[in-house]
Amino acid sequence: MKIELILVGKTSKSYFQDAIEEYVKRISRYISFDVKIIPDLKNSKNLSEKQIKELEGVTVLKQIDSSDYVVLLDDKGKSFTSKEMAIWLEQKQAQSMKKMVFVIGGAYGFSADVYTRTNEKISLSKLTFSHQIVRPIFLEQLYRCFSIINGERYHHD
Repeated sequence: MKIELILVGKTSKSYFQDAIEEYVKRISRYISFDVKIIPDLKNSKNLSEKQIKELEGVTVLKQIDSSDYVVLLDDKGKSFTSKEMAIWLEQKQAQSMKKMVFVIGGAYGFSADVYTRTNEKISLSKLTFSHQIVRPIFLEQLYRCFSIINGERYHHD
């Protein structure tokens, strides 16, 4: 299985970018992993929140193949402990799917079309995070899942 992470908009802070790069490197030791960045919309100041979500959604959907298993990071998604998420991920790997695509939306979330295409939604917390900070948080948890699956000492109970 290959895993891909789609991010809407560039990461604006270098310290977030540094963390992202570190965890991408770590995750890539376990699985084929790639990050795709959808560029920020031009002239978005003149657009409504709904228009921004719809335009971002069109671009997100262009990055997704019909056979991809799509997982949105969404505050209304299923919550896991780190161990539960590792078990969930291991079960997905066992299903022999070709590619799993995680999507972290922009500041306003996702369009209705993106929700329609989604196979599953997961939540990292009941707290609200900016779309910028959730990137390294998610990547750290994905790395933690692989360390749990592989019986490594990164995760402590």
